[in-house]
Amino acid sequence: MSGESKKLLRLFRGLSEARRQALLEYAAFLAARDEAEGLSAVPQEPLSIPRPEKESVVKAIQRLMASYPMLDRNKLLHETSAQMTRHLVHGVPAIEVIDELEIIFRRHYETRLEESLPPGQ
Repeated sequence: MSGESKKLLRLFRGLSEARRQALLEYAAFLAARDEAEGLSAVPQEPLSIPRPEKESVVKAIQRLMASYPMLDRNKLLHETSAQMTRHLVHGVPAIEVIDELEIIFRRHYETRLEESLPPGQ
């Protein structure tokens, strides 16, 4: 086991159960992000992936990343992380955070469309 793996395991073991779950969810989010960045032929229109009735914040982020593959993940990272923090640290209900994430992704998509228009249109 590498030094980084040992350090991560030691830190993980020192966390409360709730923090462990949060860390696992964040790791899943990062893994999905890396996976999504590996796509080559990126659609320019949002994909229609329906929102499940019950969904975790991490699953919502994964769904939205898959729905909007054309968006720059680095531009979304700060706002997405802030929403995750609202949920995990401040206890904002998942449904409220997911609603806000939907708005954030849509806004980034609309901004991207506006930026791609020729001047004067």
